[in-house]
Amino acid sequence: MNLIIDVGNSLVKLAVFNGNLLVETQTTDINSILDKISNLKLKYDRLKDGIISSVANISKSDLKAIHEIIHVLVLNNTLRLPFNNLYATPQTLGVDRLALVGAAVNRFPNTNCLVIDAGTCITYDFITSKANYLGGAISPGIRMRYKALNTFTAKLPLLTTESPNNIIGDSTNQSIHSGVVFGVIKEIEGVIGEYQKKYPDLTVILTGGDGNFLSKQLKSSIFANSNFLLEGLNLILQLNSNE
Repeated sequence: MNLIIDVGNSLVKLAVFNGNLLVETQTTDINSILDKISNLKLKYDRLKDGIISSVANISKSDLKAIHEIIHVLVLNNTLRLPFNNLYATPQTLGVDRLALVGAAVNRFPNTNCLVIDAGTCITYDFITSKANYLGGAISPGIRMRYKALNTFTAKLPLLTTESPNNIIGDSTNQSIHSGVVFGVIKEIEGVIGEYQKKYPDLTVILTGGDGNFLSKQLKSSIFANSNFLLEGLNLILQLNSNE
């Protein structure tokens, strides 16, 4: 059994896999990560190996403590990956994006794929049918856009995410919702459209914390999978454990 540890910008996601089968997921904050891992290790006595993906800062002391609980690989671009990484600066590529591309190659082999991860940031990652990763794009996520409007203006309020009633906002709040949500939707649909011009057979995967919220409003044909990153991490762990 494998333990997957995804340390994001906001939260930590833990998952237990039995082979390719996702058995359990938990979400916690960085301060509780050691207790959660210890409890999972006690719960699953066959839990032997793990992998950690961190886009946020995790202290050396926490990492050392995790190693004392379970043997973990730290995801980086030097590990064995199921695709050809053609990114011009592979050392700067976020490890979460490595895992997402790995999941795409595994789930949709011999397919041109665009993976859209709607989280703190919205990342776009493209992998060809020949398993060549070419790169993508990064833009502000939904919450970042709401916060930016509040932070960089004198009077605009900080709102919680909400589907707008209409493209025409009839109040300041509705105008913000329209600008943020419709702005993100039109951005995503526009990016998908540009890729489809070159790759008409494109498969689109939407994941991330805002994936389910956005999938209900997007007109494009997509596969929504909230656990896609975890699946990719488990795949990379399996590849490197079998060497």
